[in-house]
Amino acid sequence: MKELRIRTLAAVFLVAGVLSWAGARLWNSVGTLPRVPLAAPVVLALIAVVLLATALSLRARLKAQRERRPGAKGVDPMMAARAVVFGQASALVAALVAGMYGGTGAFLLEFLDIPARRDQAVYAGFSVLAGIAVIAAAFFLERVCKLPEDDDTNGSPAPAA
Repeated sequence: MKELRIRTLAAVFLVAGVLSWAGARLWNSVGTLPRVPLAAPVVLALIAVVLLATALSLRARLKAQRERRPGAKGVDPMMAARAVVFGQASALVAALVAGMYGGTGAFLLEFLDIPARRDQAVYAGFSVLAGIAVIAAAFFLERVCKLPEDDDTNGSPAPAA
């Protein structure tokens, strides 16, 4: 499984932002603008909380397992892999959605004197922040579930026993 790359997420964010900004300008020329729902930052924040809670739970269970605490509940490798895949998928979607709302929010910055557009710009800004929180939680989850590297110092394969 490949690790998340910040370059990929930044590229998705920027492309979505530019396309969204251009789409908002085009849509505004018609006389309307797609709304930024209040639920957008709330849903992204909930996803970030779920990812963070999963990462903290797995970290505590792995620590207990490493310390060989009596009654420590182990971590199923498939469950950890599924959590990482969920985190990676969430990060990609969050980068796309945050870019989309970021582009719309950047367009709306020209119209802050209109109360309805100002509210939409605030919702878009919170959506971008919540998207960044999802990405940060996904990176943390991936770091928690990363397997330790081999302790082989010379880089040669271990001899067969």
